[in-house]
Amino acid sequence: MIPVDRDKKTEAHLLGVGLDHTDGHKRITRAEKFSIVGGSEETHGRMTETLVKSFEEISRKGKSLEKIDKKELSEILHKNTPS
Repeated sequence: MIPVDRDKKTEAHLLGVGLDHTDGHKRITRAEKFSIVGGSEETHGRMTETLVKSFEEISRKGKSLEKIDKKELSEILHKNTPS
């Protein structure tokens, strides 16, 4: 077991993984609070759009990834996923 220092600030980071990379390209997008790896051009683009819009909404609400409720985060991600 690893001891946890409760005085240290907890940081959150989302990771998106695209599994439909059939064209041989290696796609990686990194931002302060999320990373996206893999996927076809379309899938990678959709994941990026979803996360950028979701983080904009989280910010407008005056919240952070570390403080947002998991259920609310799930709803925001779903709402911002392009159809």
